[in-house]
Amino acid sequence: MRESRRPARPGRVLLAGLVLAGPLLGAVATPAAADFRLCNRTPSRVGIAVGYKDGDSWSTEGWWNVAANSCETLLRGDLVARFYYVYALDYDLGGEWSGKAYMCSRDKEFTIRGIEDCLARGFDRTGFFEVDTREQKSWTVQLTEQGQTAASQPMANPTLPLTAPLPPPKAP
Repeated sequence: MRESRRPARPGRVLLAGLVLAGPLLGAVATPAAADFRLCNRTPSRVGIAVGYKDGDSWSTEGWWNVAANSCETLLRGDLVARFYYVYALDYDLGGEWSGKAYMCSRDKEFTIRGIEDCLARGFDRTGFFEVDTREQKSWTVQLTEQGQTAASQPMANPTLPLTAPLPPPKAP
């Protein structure tokens, strides 16, 4: 479910680890759905925004609510790009998972075409972190707190999950 509003941006950055995992291996022999999923492995509710390039145009979408210790499908169907971009807010403890890929967002539910001139067009300019899906048809991103170890998950390809450290905290 997408969130109609997000809280004001917190003044501190949540120190967190990020584990990226490829497609999960199904328990039965039926073909798995090809989706972009996010698993929240923290004790807090999080709000999620996603950016991606579809053909020659960029899009950003948000907000999805992801409950503590649960997973949500954010985009259904085969992935259309190798790189996806994610921004996440911790609703309960404050803080964010962010990066240096700046895209447009806003406080209420949104789908925005284009990533240029965000402020001039009346949107926020938000830093998203990059997810390299390695051109897989489906991908799962797992948000974790710093120091927390994500459970190992069987994957449909032989590559190992990536661990990407977040940037150092911003000064308040």
